[in-house]
Parts: sequence; structure tokens; C-alpha cells
Amino acid sequence: MITMAQEQQLVELMVIETSDVHGSFYPYDFIDRKDVKGSLARVHTYVEEQRKQYGDRVLLLDNGDILQGQPSAYYYNYIDQQSRHLAAEMLSYMGFDAGNMGNHDVEVSRPVFGRWAADCDFPILGANIIETDTGNPHFKPYVVFERGGIRIAVLGMITPGIPAWLSENLWEGLRFDDMEETARKYMPILKKKEKADVVIGLFHTGDEAQWLSGIYREHAAQEVAERVPGFDVVLFGHDHSRDCHKIVNVEGDSVLLINPGNAAHVVSDVTIKCVVENGRVISKQVEGELASVDDLPVSEAFMQQFSKQYDAVTQFISKKIGHFAATITTRPAYFGPSAFIDLIHSLQLTLTGADISFAAPLSYDAQIKEGDVYVSDMFNLYKYENMLYTMDLTGREILGALEYSYGLWINEMKSKNDHVLLMDQSQDNAGDGRAKFLHPMFNFDSAAGIIYTVDVTKPAGQKVKIERMADGTPFDLDKHYKVAVNSYRGNGGGEHLTKGAGIAHDDLIKRVIVSTDKDLRYYLMEYIEQHPDVNPQPLNQWKLVPEEWTKSAIERDYKLLFAR
Repeated sequence: MITMAQEQQLVELMVIETSDVHGSFYPYDFIDRKDVKGSLARVHTYVEEQRKQYGDRVLLLDNGDILQGQPSAYYYNYIDQQSRHLAAEMLSYMGFDAGNMGNHDVEVSRPVFGRWAADCDFPILGANIIETDTGNPHFKPYVVFERGGIRIAVLGMITPGIPAWLSENLWEGLRFDDMEETARKYMPILKKKEKADVVIGLFHTGDEAQWLSGIYREHAAQEVAERVPGFDVVLFGHDHSRDCHKIVNVEGDSVLLINPGNAAHVVSDVTIKCVVENGRVISKQVEGELASVDDLPVSEAFMQQFSKQYDAVTQFISKKIGHFAATITTRPAYFGPSAFIDLIHSLQLTLTGADISFAAPLSYDAQIKEGDVYVSDMFNLYKYENMLYTMDLTGREILGALEYSYGLWINEMKSKNDHVLLMDQSQDNAGDGRAKFLHPMFNFDSAAGIIYTVDVTKPAGQKVKIERMADGTPFDLDKHYKVAVNSYRGNGGGEHLTKGAGIAHDDLIKRVIVSTDKDLRYYLMEYIEQHPDVNPQPLNQWKLVPEEWTKSAIERDYKLLFAR
């Protein structure tokens, strides 16, 4: 606190946000077994340095999606459920003041995120996560802090799109209300009842608004900041896109929006300078920047504090479960059948007895090498804790879903010199020398169980020609088939089954014949343990045509995507 004059004081606050940490607790990748930059171990170093300057005027907030992404999170979600959750221990040790729920935190299931939240020494927020039987928020909607005489209110909210991605058994008894409506409800409470001098939005959502299945408003951070006056800062996340900018709300006031991206490489660093006169804040100045922690030293105190948990996770991921006769990688999956994706297809068909399987690459550039395979490799084979659904779809719906998928993925080539893939032309050399996809690759579904071609010269919606079933029997557009899909897709994620297949979102659950109780990775690991000698090969059940165009185009785009 700085005295400006006898009547006025300048109080300077610092707000630090982490978001989408995704299990990056240690400076080590337990999946690829290598040291990495970032991590909470380096964030701790950064935070302690700021506390030397600001003391208790530092507010430390986490914005969700911390419970999935690395085996370090998975182990304490599902394997060791007796110990205090590692994520709760770490954030509490670091002195976090509040946390917020993210969609991947919901995905671990109510029992798991409930245990984690109870283990935290600070409040977990979620103003728009509502208990359906009471109509009350399941978590605290907001929290108020007083630092340097300034009252700071933090309102936490999550994207309401959870039902478009996650099966209801994971969040049964809850609903997820619209963020703007919720903010309008709480802003008068924060201003009048709580008499907040500073209002911070802690939003697990991106900032470019869109509608999911025509029902859920996704990425609404900027819209809420613009339309609901009263926020000084909106800390957001979810879309993994680093961002720091100001907007002007409907009353002409400036609002800072800031997003640190993912995996604890960067934190949001916000300074708020309040001029106080006669006990009242008469002016505020808000500035923000994205602060990299990659080059900071790892906190030795942090590492020592959590060394036993590090050893437990290392032992877990080091268990051998099988042997692969060949190296598999996601790279060929963007251009045709690949041993990597077709192994998932084959296992999904075997596990469910379905006629057809849908699957997409969940990691941009994953690899499992020939030789012994360990638990750690399974996090490369399958990235998320999705359930496995068997669904009832007609042949026409299957075709529609595939048309939608390839429309996100494959370009309409006008000449042999065009890209075969849909590329984001603005990012062809975005820093790392690699081209970028126009759409997320985790929505690039291919199919197994049918023989089909994808014509790169045709427009979206007219590319796919299904010739027959893989066993040689005819494919019938009017016939009902059993289709194996992950729960993200089966609940409407990516909108393949809604926009593509034309199924109403509310009807998707009626199409689920059966769902697994545990996540798909669990069953993949179990199957490989029972059948340890694996010789993964592409099924060669689809291809891009005409091949006289695609051959050279594939070679060009491969180099653009994977340039080193």
C-alpha cells in the first residue's frame, strides 16, 4: 500500500491465474517420459517471487481443467482414492485462494471431483452449476476477499456445454445454466450486498461465442464481459489460446480479458491499482500481461514436498502391459488408414461387438514405439477418459456423420497443386514451422467396419461413397447398425451426430444401446494385458481419391504438418 497524499492512498493488487493445467504438476511428462517446461513446480517459484513484493495483496486463482491430461492426475482420480488428492494438496500448498470447475473436471465424475473439491483448503466455485432437486448452486457461486482494504469479489462459472460432450451419469443431478443469465443474477449481489470494489470473473470458457447443438452458448467470456456491466477483469481459459486484451462494455467501461493458455507454461498476471479516498475506491487502473514461467527454476521445496507422490505415479506408469510388433503414430491418420487409429477401431469393435466404429486422433502427433508397451503409452494411445458407447444409427445417419467429419478435414481440391487437407492459411508457419489444421483434429472421425472412399474433388457433404460392409455384405442406408463411438461423440461433441447425422440432441441418449462403466483407456489397457502380443496394422478400409491427385498432395501436406 502506497500513500499518495494525506487524503488518498494507492493500493496495488496482483491477481495470478492458472488455467487448463491438465495434470502438468511436475516438470516431467509421464506419458512421453521426458522433462518439460512449465508445470506447477515453476508456477510456485513465480508466485513466491510476487509475494515477496505484494505480500497478501496477491490473489492466486485456478480456472479449472486440472484433473485430466497426465497420469499424475489419473492416478489420484481412479487408482489411489484413499490419499488426499494430489491436485488438492498441491494447490493448497501453493496457497491458492479459489478454484473454478472446468469441463474436464466434470468429466472425471461427481464422486471424483467431489472428493477433490472436499480435499482443497480453498473454495471451488461454480455459480452456474445447479443442483436440479434444489435449484441451488452445487459449489459456492462466488467468494469475496479483502486485501489492503479493498473488497474483491470473484464469480466463478463454467461453460454450459457440458451436456453436449459428457454423459449424464458423470454429472447426474446437476444442470449448467447460461453464463450471461447467471452473471446478471449475481452482479447486483456482488455490488450492493457484498459492496465489492473490484469484480473478477473466473470463467472456464473461451471468448468467441458459438452455440452447441443450438442449445448451449459456448465461449461466452467476451459476450458476458460486454453485456453485463460491473466486471473489472475476466480471467478465462478452456480453449487453450493465450490472450490478453481489453474490451468496452455496454456502459462504456473498460474490461480486461486474459487467458494463460494451457499446461502451466504461462500465468495471467493482472495488476489492479486502486485509489482510495476516505475509505472509498474513487478510481481503478487494471493492466495485464501473460508471464511465461518456462525459464524459471523449479521450486525445490515444491518437489521435495511432493516427492512421494511423484514416485507413486512413476511406479504406476512403468508397469509393462504388452509388446507392439511395430511402431504406430497418428501422422498417417490424416491422410488415410493408419495402424494407430485402426488399432483403436479394432479394439472398439472387439469390445462392443458393433458393426461399425468411429474414432479420431486425439493427439496431434502421438507415437508408440515398437517393443515393450507400458501404462504410460496408453495415455498416448487414448488421451481422454471417455466412456465407450454402442449406439443405434441408420446407414443414412452414418453417412451423414462421415460427410460432416470429412467436411471438417478434407479440402475441396480444384487442382493437383491444392492442399488435400483443410489448412488454416493464416498459420502456415506459425512460429514452430508447422502448418495448422483449420479445425480440431479430434473431430476427424474415420470409420471401420465399412469400405468407402473420400473424393477430394467434391464439396463438403458430397465426398463420401460407402461401397459395402467390411465383410462384403451390402451397406444399406435404411438399415440400423450398431456403432461404437466414444462418449464425447455420442453425447454430441463435435456435432457429427447432430449437424452431420441430423439427430436431435435430446434424442442422442435414446440411441445409446450400452455404455461402459469405466473409461475407454481402462478397457484398452485391460485388453492389451490379456492379449499382450500386438501387431498393429492398418485395416485399409477407406482411401482418398482420385489417387493421381492425392498422392503428391499428401506428400506436400505431410511435410507442412510435420516439418522439423
